[in-house]
Order: sequence, then structure tokens, then C-alpha cells
Amino acid sequence: MSSAIVIGAGPGIGTAVARRIAREGLGVGLVARSAATVAAAEAAVRAEDAEAHGVRADVTDERGLRAALDAIVDRLGVPDLLVYNAALIRGDLPGELSTREHLDAWAVNVVGAITAAAQLAPRMIEHGGGTILITGGMPEPVPGVTSLSLGKAGVRALTELLERHYGPDGVHAATVTVGGVVAPGTAYDPDEIAEHYWRLHTQPAADWQREVLHG
Repeated sequence: MSSAIVIGAGPGIGTAVARRIAREGLGVGLVARSAATVAAAEAAVRAEDAEAHGVRADVTDERGLRAALDAIVDRLGVPDLLVYNAALIRGDLPGELSTREHLDAWAVNVVGAITAAAQLAPRMIEHGGGTILITGGMPEPVPGVTSLSLGKAGVRALTELLERHYGPDGVHAATVTVGGVVAPGTAYDPDEIAEHYWRLHTQPAADWQREVLHG
């Protein structure tokens, strides 16, 4: 059975992407920090008549995140698609955060994605390839959201690194960059954004894109 894993499966983009994947008949593994979020995402996937397996994990806990991914693989198999949608979104001006606060934000926005990719990409390669998609944002840095601007710049660089490292072996890495505040019924409707993820996943190798900008 084909499957996918969505990390950061909260309301908004995470659940919308999970539902979009489920409509294609894939089983969906779901990772979120709270049990309530996991349960809601599982219910959304099952409403699309697809198998769901949710695991609670904090992306800043390397051991816990790796264990969660292993548990999903044991249940659903090696995924064809990994989506990393976790982010720490808050307002902060340059100099307002402590070193510890910046490191905490970086751990969520960037390092968790590195951990997940390193855990799953080699297995994807063994199974013939796959796709790693990371939710980006802040196409232009904004001083009022400094830590997020830095994190999304890191995501863009990380995608380039993953594509260069794993791309020759059949793993497509790309970023869906969202240029505004996500809300249903707006130009940044999560269901519309979710379409980018599926399109990137199904692109022929000759047409692989590294980034799609929504907005």
C-alpha cells in the first residue's frame, strides 16, 4: 500500500494536505505535538475512506520523532511522500529573543525537518524513490517575525541541500512557500494550498520543481 507521512498535522495546511493525500487512496501517517491534534487529523483522513495512523511527538525531541516515524513505517510501510509542516510562528523583532528562544525556534522550523528527512530518505531510496516536501513561507524577510523569517530561509536552503544529496537517487525535495496568513475562504485557503503538494509529488522527474510560491 502506498503511504505518506505528514509532520505538523494541525488544523490548516497540515490537515488539508493529509485529506488531499487520502483522497488519492494513500494511507496517511500523522505526527503532531498534542493528542487532540493527532485525533482530529486521524478523523479527517478516515472521513476520506483512507487509513490513518497518528503518533504524538515533539519535533524538537530527536529520539521521540524518530520513534514516531518508525512506528508509522511499521504500520503503513515506507512512505512515498513525506510532508514537514511544523513551524513555530510568533512575532519577534531583531534582538527581542534570547539565544535559547532562537535555538528553540530553529529546532522546530528547520532541524526537525533534517531529522525526518535523514530518517526516511534512505529508506525511500531503497524502495525506489519518493518525495520530501517542506512548508515554506516568508518569501521576503519581515523584521516583525524575525525567527520565522530566519527559519523559512533555512528551509529554502535545506530543500536545496536535500535535492542535491538525495535527488540523484530518486528523492524529489521541494518547498511549498506560502506568502500570507492561511485561512479558509481567503487567497490562502488551506485546501487550495494543499493542491501544490500533490502536484509536486506527482511531477515527472524531468519536470521536478524545487519551490512553488502560493501568493
